Amino acid sequence: MSEPVFDVIVVGGGLVGASLALALSRQGRAVALVEPRPPETDGLEAGWDTRIYAVSPQNRDFLAGLGAWPDARRIGRVASMDVRGDRDGRLSFSAAEIGQVELAAIAENRWMLAALWRAIRASGITVVEGRAQRFDTDPRAARLTMDGGAVLSASLLAGADGANSWLRREAGIAASVRPYGQSGVVANFACALPHGDCARQWFLGDGVLAWLPLPGNYFSMVWSTSDSERLLALDAATLAETVARAGGGALGALTAITPAAAFPLRLIRPDSVIGQRLALLGDAAHTVHPLAGQGVNLGFQDAARLAELIGRQGDPGEWALLRRYERSRKEAVLTMQMTCDGLFRLFHQTAPGLAHLRNTGLSLVNHLGPLKRQLARFAVGF
Repeated sequence: MSEPVFDVIVVGGGLVGASLALALSRQGRAVALVEPRPPETDGLEAGWDTRIYAVSPQNRDFLAGLGAWPDARRIGRVASMDVRGDRDGRLSFSAAEIGQVELAAIAENRWMLAALWRAIRASGITVVEGRAQRFDTDPRAARLTMDGGAVLSASLLAGADGANSWLRREAGIAASVRPYGQSGVVANFACALPHGDCARQWFLGDGVLAWLPLPGNYFSMVWSTSDSERLLALDAATLAETVARAGGGALGALTAITPAAAFPLRLIRPDSVIGQRLALLGDAAHTVHPLAGQGVNLGFQDAARLAELIGRQGDPGEWALLRRYERSRKEAVLTMQMTCDGLFRLFHQTAPGLAHLRNTGLSLVNHLGPLKRQLARFAVGF
């Protein structure tokens, strides 16, 4: 058999896969990026994307280091957070309390994708438009057979093809999938009052409502709820009134500027994130409840860590390297999954007296400076 043509084939050109491909290319690696539908990079100013991400400072710096951080025109910032319990509990903290300029940057999916793909098209990355039909590996190489019959060979296959990962399934890697019985309803709004760069979150007993500040008097909503069909059926004006009321009128009257959309919420834990000549990252390797907004941040850190381990020389698919990757990401992923899952369960329990305890605990943390600062650091990935 001939030597692999590529060092790494990345399957999936979304945010995480594109960032990995670009990071590896910057290190001088020969990279192929397989993506059925490469994104458009023009006409971004028309309308707003409902897929919005809170990007940690660490990951903002990672993307900026790749020359792939979007310009500031449509980037919001989180300078503070205000979290409310389902009764009178409250926790608030700010970036200034931990010596930072911001807790997170708020960016639209398409703006980040466009920045990454502009950089990809200016690089030496081989973009393969199409879908993989089969893959196989041996101790020396991995191969992808594309839908047109072409065969791609590499030392490593990196699967960043989403929560329903084809590559994970084809590799025979089992995954525990636990639906939360909720969907995340997303939409963007204009608000009558300034949001002050504050991210707001309410635990509503039957769901979690989050407002993320966009530039100007706009914000993005993520409402984790079991009643998504009702929200999706509302007309724009009624949806805006419903969201404003659920948030206690914190930003005055609202106007919907995008239609609402919804996605199912699931906790996914694969048995492994590596195989022979294979590594999974992003949603293919893990999902978390969105109440902490950390899903894409975990994915970017997967990409950064895998690229760091692969480096400029050596075999990128070596088993010992892949084991280091898996071990190095396990604690961070598990901690975030357990934290988000624990909060979800805590605020959805109806046992007598529990609502009082959880709200009292939230307010108590608000008055414990060191603990609150530690939570703030955890929230932004420090």
